[in-house]
Amino acid sequence: MALLPDVSLMEGLLGVGALVLVGVVAQGWWSARRASPRQAELAREARVEPGGLGGAMSGAVADAGASAPLDAAAAEVDAEAAAPLAELRPAAPRKTARLDPLIDAIATLALESPVTGDLALVHLPPSRRAGTKPFLIEGLNAETGEWELPVAGQRYGEFQAGVQMANRSGALNEIEYSEFVQKLQAFADGVGAMAELPDMLDVVARARELDAFAGGHDAQLSLDLRANAAAWSVGYIQQAAQRHGFLPGVLPGRLVLPGAEEGAPPVLVLAFDPQVALSDDPGAAAVRVVQLSLDVPQTPEAAEPFPAWHQAARLLAADMDATMTDDAGRPITLQAFAAIGDDLKQLYQALDTRDLAAGSPAARRLFS
Repeated sequence: MALLPDVSLMEGLLGVGALVLVGVVAQGWWSARRASPRQAELAREARVEPGGLGGAMSGAVADAGASAPLDAAAAEVDAEAAAPLAELRPAAPRKTARLDPLIDAIATLALESPVTGDLALVHLPPSRRAGTKPFLIEGLNAETGEWELPVAGQRYGEFQAGVQMANRSGALNEIEYSEFVQKLQAFADGVGAMAELPDMLDVVARARELDAFAGGHDAQLSLDLRANAAAWSVGYIQQAAQRHGFLPGVLPGRLVLPGAEEGAPPVLVLAFDPQVALSDDPGAAAVRVVQLSLDVPQTPEAAEPFPAWHQAARLLAADMDATMTDDAGRPITLQAFAAIGDDLKQLYQALDTRDLAAGSPAARRLFS
């Protein structure tokens, strides 16, 4: 007599097998989901803590330029986050560069009679640099009595020119000063001016002293935000940063917290690998580390850039599930932030004493 299989036993085995199969599929789906970078959320509501970056950097305005466009929903979220910052402090008019005897070696160019701005523009050097140092030529407007960059249609009774004595490339050297003199003499000959130049040895000595001061009082702070679990997509980073007032920068892989004045350098920069930002499919590219930096001499102390840097790091770390670390991957503690803050107080005081206050036009040029 043949034995018939137990129907209930077969159904049970089939059920168990189905459950195992579902579990395997689910496990594979979950593993794949964890391995893929986190994506931007289309309808996520903007979240900015009261007294957060908007309070610390009230009045931030848009930075020039933009990277890849965001979709409409993300852009709407960004506008809601950035609008309160722009409303708090109106943008100040952009100012042109001016010579400063603190950081420039200045030469005078005397004229027998006023010349037109059109003539000056024709004879301006094609390059406004001597080596790695910028230089500037200004004219004394015969009508207004103001020094300004030469403008067509105006008349100038005198000119002056200055070459910057130091920047982050180092001190002005003899070769660079000689190049400045050659270009300036060609301009003077063109407009019929007599140039009176400062002594080269004196200028080079002043340049070295200024460079030594700048080298001992420069500060560029940066920290890394490292993903604790899933990596991030480019869109996810952009959306998280823009919830806290950051805007797309000119360069790929760069978002900025703008300064209060139009044309001012950004207060904070959030950066990641530009090659990832330029990839064919940014949504699939995975980013695990972003860098948040503060260029201290570029922003006035009164704007509280250091608290903004600390707070931005804390908010972004919480929002993106990241850990704040130094460039070696070591976590940064509250005590470390406090120690940095104490050092910055001394730095600000030293810059003020030298009449090179952080955020001033001269300081921005010197530390560039």
